[in-house]
Amino acid sequence: MPKYEVIIYWSDEDASFVAEAPELSGCMADGETYHEALSNLETVIQEWIETARDMGRSVPEPRGRLMFA
Repeated sequence: MPKYEVIIYWSDEDASFVAEAPELSGCMADGETYHEALSNLETVIQEWIETARDMGRSVPEPRGRLMFA
């Protein structure tokens, strides 16, 4: 599993935890618990990478902690 930065927060609007991988545009998932959101994001990250490769697009290398997060 690539080591992309993950941000997890509670969304009152969605009444769930939201997990994002900011280095992968639009890559996010949610869940009823913190751990479920993280687990769902791990699946979405793999799917994001597979889709990008299938479409011939580049996949960013993980940079680690972002300065703005």
